[in-house]
Amino acid sequence: MELPIYQVDAFADRVFAGNPAAVMPLPHWLEDAALQAIAMENNLSETAFLVACEGDYELRWFTPSVEVDLCGHATLAAAHALFEHLDHGGNEVRFNTRSGALRVLREGSLLTLDFPATPLVTTEVDLAICRALGATASEAVIAPDNPHAVVYVYEFEQDVAALQPDFAALRAASEHCVIATAPGEDCDFVSRFFGPQVGIDEDPVTGSAHCALVPYWAKRLGQRSLQARQISARGGSLACELRDGRVLMSGRAVTFMRGVVVAGF
Repeated sequence: MELPIYQVDAFADRVFAGNPAAVMPLPHWLEDAALQAIAMENNLSETAFLVACEGDYELRWFTPSVEVDLCGHATLAAAHALFEHLDHGGNEVRFNTRSGALRVLREGSLLTLDFPATPLVTTEVDLAICRALGATASEAVIAPDNPHAVVYVYEFEQDVAALQPDFAALRAASEHCVIATAPGEDCDFVSRFFGPQVGIDEDPVTGSAHCALVPYWAKRLGQRSLQARQISARGGSLACELRDGRVLMSGRAVTFMRGVVVAGF
């Protein structure tokens, strides 16, 4: 069996920016062990696998070490591959996932993710996590119903930019991934995402993190439309909106590579 594969830089308008994801359309689902092995071989923060199903697509995401419940940039990358390389008609693609139905809308070169919003509650600032991050946060919030990640809030953008986490210590200090965020200097807010718990020390641009960040900053700033930047080394920008319990995130994507997987399964 030969399987097509695409590597796409998501939340980017040029290659070598944003967050790279692998996208693999499959004729049918392979064994989970094979999907995980492919993701490990790709060694990107996520590999998206999709199977056509009655006009929609089933979609799953794997890091090099685990399957995850939600991934924004790899969903954007999957939609880009469908529109640009796999002859998907129209300007909307629908995915069925472990996090429910997700839509991606196309308007010119701009792709908009329609994702669920994640309500947050205040939690204790854990000093062990702060030590692992390298600076003490002013506030911590978490989603009580889906605690995939805890959000640590800082006063200034430069506080987040200066973090130099000890990833081994961070993995030991928290069972959750950690999002660091602060008000932005030339945007509404900035963030970084650290996930050694799922095999990703720092993710370049994390769409799923904005399911929590957008409701938090919309409430704090009193506005529903927000401009966000993830200030990793590669970096990426997102235009976001909180609408009817959903988070809309818009960005672009660029194909870096097309290929064929030839290993037998």
